[in-house]
Amino acid sequence: MDLTLTESEAAFRDEARDWFAKNHPGETPRGDEKVEFEFRRSWQKTLHDGGWAGLSWPAEFGGRGASLIEQTLFNEEMGAADAPLPANVLGLVMGGPVVIAHGDEAQKERYLEPILSAEEIWCQGFSEPESGSDLASLKTRAVKSDGGWKITGQKVWTTYAHEAKWCMLLARTDQDAPKHQGITYFLLDMDQAEVEVRPLRQITGEAEFNEIFLEEAFVPDENIVGEVGAGWSVAITTLMFERAGLGALAVVGLGRAYEELLKLIAERDVGSDPSVRERMAKLKIGLEAMRLGAMRTLTATMKTGIPGPEASLGKWEWAVLNQEMTDLATEILGVDGLKSDEEWTYRFLRSRANSIEGGTTEVLKNIVAERVLGLPRLR
Repeated sequence: MDLTLTESEAAFRDEARDWFAKNHPGETPRGDEKVEFEFRRSWQKTLHDGGWAGLSWPAEFGGRGASLIEQTLFNEEMGAADAPLPANVLGLVMGGPVVIAHGDEAQKERYLEPILSAEEIWCQGFSEPESGSDLASLKTRAVKSDGGWKITGQKVWTTYAHEAKWCMLLARTDQDAPKHQGITYFLLDMDQAEVEVRPLRQITGEAEFNEIFLEEAFVPDENIVGEVGAGWSVAITTLMFERAGLGALAVVGLGRAYEELLKLIAERDVGSDPSVRERMAKLKIGLEAMRLGAMRTLTATMKTGIPGPEASLGKWEWAVLNQEMTDLATEILGVDGLKSDEEWTYRFLRSRANSIEGGTTEVLKNIVAERVLGLPRLR
């Protein structure tokens, strides 16, 4: 791969850099989850008005038709500007691309614009209490009803379900079909009495994850993505977009955190410590490997339009690197690393979930082993 920017790519980078300089929303407010979320929703509207939301989406669907290289350059400039992430990340990274790839024309017309503007927030209803790593064993049931389906079951670890209008939901429509068959991909309207959202308080004190309880929640036939009983392939597409999209954003976030860690090391005057220097060198090598791996994934995606299984490697690397980075920061802070109002303490606690959320590290290792390296399947 040639990593040298073309003239047009360099011009695009400069345009994005200039736009962030002129439109930066300021520091993200902390302490109130609702206020912070609405701040990011407003920021996403600013991005959309400026033509930067859904950047790599086709222009006909409200995007800019940018190349994935340009999307990466934009992400890098967003990180360099220390700008916040948009509110509707799951809609932008997963929901919209899946509707574009598998949805019909009516679904594209209905759902894509509100995703871009953050008017309608999306969440993902895949995992269940007994079906996390083994997603295909899900038990949520969908029963045919007049004009649609009534869905009963439970989902868990659903990010931003308390803010979401729509949920990408998997449910079993054929109880007798083999494990990976008989599953259908629904778009569930969260605004109905038959849907109950319960927050899950995390070790950080936040409740960004939720449980969802469904008791005959209704989904009309037109809200099925793909075919009835063929939702597994749509789900795999969703997961590949998730790991590739969030992995690309993670490279930017980790790079920014690394620079902040360098400042902490200077402030604490531990830069001459051989152990600290060795660990920082290892982190730098890991970050560069992750960045180049993300570029390699982009190359494959540009050829097919959909990320491949190698995207799982980036998410796995992110979890390892972020946990190692926050471990080092809290060690350097010493007693101060135990303070609840210390930013690195928050990051340390939040990073514990990295190797679980978005696919556990163990599952990702299996995917890389079997689908990227071609090793024998786990039995």
